[in-house]
Amino acid sequence: MSPDISQIWVYLSASPLLGLTITLLAYQAAFKLYLRSGNNPLANPVLIAVAMLVLFLTATGTRYETYFAGAQFVHFLLGPATVALAIPLYTQFKRVRAMLLPVLAGLLAGSLTAIVSAVLIGWLFGASQSTLLSLAPKSVTTPIAMGITERIGGIPSLTAVLVIVTGILGALGARYVFDAMKLRDPAIRGFAIGVAAHGIGTARAFQVNEQSGAFAALAMGLNGALTALLVPVLAPWISQLASR
Repeated sequence: MSPDISQIWVYLSASPLLGLTITLLAYQAAFKLYLRSGNNPLANPVLIAVAMLVLFLTATGTRYETYFAGAQFVHFLLGPATVALAIPLYTQFKRVRAMLLPVLAGLLAGSLTAIVSAVLIGWLFGASQSTLLSLAPKSVTTPIAMGITERIGGIPSLTAVLVIVTGILGALGARYVFDAMKLRDPAIRGFAIGVAAHGIGTARAFQVNEQSGAFAALAMGLNGALTALLVPVLAPWISQLASR
């Protein structure tokens, strides 16, 4: 690296704007690749952007704390963005009201399945008690999942990784699962991916169809609340399972 470029990099790396700038550039580049792929779910822009950021931080030796000092502005916008999901949901309010019973039944079934299946699979592979507790809330959005894990004695940082992996896998594979099951209704598809793959799945649903996105947003919010109630109740069972 030449002296001039080196001096520029030293200046930029010390600025909080570095994290914000590279985050926006990475996602913009990833989104363009997604569009050029014909909206192929395998070219998920979140997955590609995360990979780009990891490579950049590794190659430049940038500490995560330095990066997040700027990226926290994007993190802050997650709150308003989540609240804004109420707008498309309002446009679908009549259908939501008409499907209230199926929505509640699907929510309970989906939430319990996500919790129990993750814990049982982890148990079969010999996971520790703390790992099993960290697995339980992996299908809800990161802030809620980390809060639940901390409350029941799991590992919040592990839960954060599991949540991201779950969301990306859901966004990548949901379309193929729905097609294999011959599920065509955008509301059902959206609700299912919202329950299973939280915010990343919801973002994918909005890219496909506004109605899917609205129902995914509904599912994401309701599943977060229900999981926060269910996991602490199931925590003693999870602890007993881990000791067997």
